Amino acid sequence: MNLPNKLTVIRIVLAPLFLLLTLVEFPFHNLAAGLVFGAAALTDMFDGKIARSRGLITNLGKFLDPLADKMLTTAAFLSFLATGHLDVWALMVVLTREFMVTSVRLVAAKDGTVIAANFWGKLKTVMQFVAILFELAALEFATWQTGLLAGAALPAAVFDIPLVIGYVLLWISVVSTAVSGVQYVWVNRKFFKDAK
Repeated sequence: MNLPNKLTVIRIVLAPLFLLLTLVEFPFHNLAAGLVFGAAALTDMFDGKIARSRGLITNLGKFLDPLADKMLTTAAFLSFLATGHLDVWALMVVLTREFMVTSVRLVAAKDGTVIAANFWGKLKTVMQFVAILFELAALEFATWQTGLLAGAALPAAVFDIPLVIGYVLLWISVVSTAVSGVQYVWVNRKFFKDAK
């Protein structure tokens, strides 16, 4: 297994650890989760760059990379849903997109074609990563109202506004997810025309 694929496997391993950190409450657990998520996101940036620069692009990598991304972002969306910081409809849109894209990949694979992520898929992933990291930071900061900054007597809005911004960013990433899914299916519709 080459280095880019090893980095991708690390991201796959970090996804359940990240989910655990978001769901188990302890001091600074959102900060810890954010650091793990950030480290995993960095592996996504580096595995692609290394694979392209060294000519190490493989079919395994084309398969594992989007799987790792989906595991990581789905873990985040599930944790936000479980803690009441994401609407169930947002998760439904994200999962529907992922099932659509996976279906296209399965049909293409029948003919021996492996479809790599395109620009829209990568943009969607970046937008999701940014929204998730912001939301984790906002959640961590919100805990400081009764923790680190309890004696500062700051208005509640100081802690609430970042949560609202994070919620909006999550929905923007959901919309970009839907757009990228529709674009992906449209571009690869030829695989369905010939499918029997």
